[in-house]
Amino acid sequence: MNTMFLRHTGVGGLPGALCVFLLVAPPAFADDSGTAAPVRADSHAPIGVMAEHMHKTGEWMVSYRFMRMDMDGSRINDDRVSPDFIATTVPNRFAGLPGQPPTLRIVPLDMTMDMHMVGAMYAPANWVTLMGMAGYVSKEMDHRTYQGGTGTTVLGNFRTESDGLGDTTLAAMFRAYDAGAHHVHLNFGVSIPTGDIDETAEILTPTGTRPTARMPYAMQLGSGTYDLLPGVTYTGRMDQLSWGAQYMGTIRLDENDEDYTLGDLHRVTGWVAYSPMPWISWSLRLAFESLGDIDGIDPQIVGPVQTADPDNYGGDRVDAYIGVNLAGQTGWQRGHRLTLEAGWPLEQDLNGPQLETDFRVISGWQYAF
Repeated sequence: MNTMFLRHTGVGGLPGALCVFLLVAPPAFADDSGTAAPVRADSHAPIGVMAEHMHKTGEWMVSYRFMRMDMDGSRINDDRVSPDFIATTVPNRFAGLPGQPPTLRIVPLDMTMDMHMVGAMYAPANWVTLMGMAGYVSKEMDHRTYQGGTGTTVLGNFRTESDGLGDTTLAAMFRAYDAGAHHVHLNFGVSIPTGDIDETAEILTPTGTRPTARMPYAMQLGSGTYDLLPGVTYTGRMDQLSWGAQYMGTIRLDENDEDYTLGDLHRVTGWVAYSPMPWISWSLRLAFESLGDIDGIDPQIVGPVQTADPDNYGGDRVDAYIGVNLAGQTGWQRGHRLTLEAGWPLEQDLNGPQLETDFRVISGWQYAF
């Protein structure tokens, strides 16, 4: 059953091994003998929540995360729409330019995004923890091209791909309140534009030609801008239960070199976890996300496809996640954590037409020393 789950989600290699280990963890993790205090698995939030804990003076932590996101089908607001509907009904923003039909004749069918993220945290003092994170992004999007300017005759399908470094995050967490079971810290970070925003690919046009063109915004690897990352995090714990909530924002500071700015992003999430034994915890989490549309336009991104229109980005969404954390207790295992979280959308209201998200899975390893 676990193998079937991994095949279905496309999780393989090291991330797949982490997921398998999380689901069939050996009893060695339950061994909390010895004089050292048990390490609670729920002292960290679910792996999908970033910068949610602090460290003691002089303590380090290194981490690796893998995230896969699958998108399939399009929505306009909260209504699902078919490729035929988009191709025959939705106006082309660029109609009137040479070679541009009146409606969208290229329709995205599905998209997969994989992210490999490595990070490090260090606490120079109890009141502050520093963090850095960099990632490698891989994207694939399948499209359907309709023939000519009208009708539903399909000319063919094609796929575009992009991969490379994403943007880099530098951040700090400042302790604001710490009293027994309750903890509050402030988050402040900066996103550095290390991801490319000029990726190209070969496409299939409605006239049957196959030029190489700059890919739309969704297929680029970064924002192209320096962004502020403000936030606040609360966590609490009592007996075998723990809980928390976090707000994190992404505020774009300026337009990038291609004359556009991605929308501001606001995330609010809350979770509860149950730890029957120190070495394991199970979690439930709800997340709300609000993303603005794109301001400006890249003059080299032009075409009869929904992803080329800056207005077809952003919207509101609510997701539900389930997760599990494992924490090593003795010997070489102590300080190591393995974790998995999987999420599905409960509600999506998208500025569309826009591909909807169907599933996310996040797995990870953390080591504190």
